[in-house]
Amino acid sequence: MAALARAAPALFVLLWSSAFVGAKYGLPHAEPLTFMWLRFVAVTAIFAALALAFRAPWPATWREAGHIAFVGLLVQGIYLSGTFVAIDRGASVGLASLILGLQPVLTVLAASALPGGGAPARQWGGVLLGFAGLVLFLRDKIDLGEAAFANVWPLCAGLLCITAGTMHQRRHCARMNLLTGAALQSAVAMAATGLGAWLLEDMEVTWNADFAGALAWQVVVVSLGAHTLLLFLLRHGEATRVASLFFLVPPTAAGMAFLVFGETLGAAALAGVAITAAGVALATRDRAGP
Repeated sequence: MAALARAAPALFVLLWSSAFVGAKYGLPHAEPLTFMWLRFVAVTAIFAALALAFRAPWPATWREAGHIAFVGLLVQGIYLSGTFVAIDRGASVGLASLILGLQPVLTVLAASALPGGGAPARQWGGVLLGFAGLVLFLRDKIDLGEAAFANVWPLCAGLLCITAGTMHQRRHCARMNLLTGAALQSAVAMAATGLGAWLLEDMEVTWNADFAGALAWQVVVVSLGAHTLLLFLLRHGEATRVASLFFLVPPTAAGMAFLVFGETLGAAALAGVAITAAGVALATRDRAGP
């Protein structure tokens, strides 16, 4: 368990960042909510089967189940789907990353507003430094002309939902079993995206190797891998420290894009990566450290 705790942050960033590569392969062949609905159908089935196979405990009360379902709606049903909708409408990964990169800042603000939740100056400094590095990294990747309302509002909604969802998960779902909880959260997201796709989209899919591979990647690597690691991290760490890891997602995704698509990084972007990494290290350092 100690080894997993040490490796979990880096592994989470790596797996979560890969979602952008999967989106680039999958979205040309299906509308975003349809894509996400198919993803959550598969994820729900897998987690439910694992929960039954291992006889994992389900929530003991309706109140506990309601808290878990609420997080699933916010983090999976709205945040993840909103990101895909915005990218499908023309928002670049850079614009999405910049808006969603505000999450650690909002998390610190929200945590500071709670009784006894004030963040130390070191953590504030790390969050602000990380965001400054993110801005520097994305400076040449954002065209402000693309920031149309249709592109921005799904990202803003997702930003608020991932912030509220991770904090709610930390405060109200501490005893949640990872298998049954993930099955319930995925089922809620499946229902939400299915309804949205039925009302707003044609639900047509071009089944080919690119789409099947992208869907499989989103299901196995991102939902089963990265999302489970996020729940694990929230159970064992502060919401602010976990949120700060999201600063590392855009640079990691850019590195993957370089390897897969040949996209290059300039000197300013590389400097931004270094500054962001320093900010995350400062924000996530143990309080007992020097």
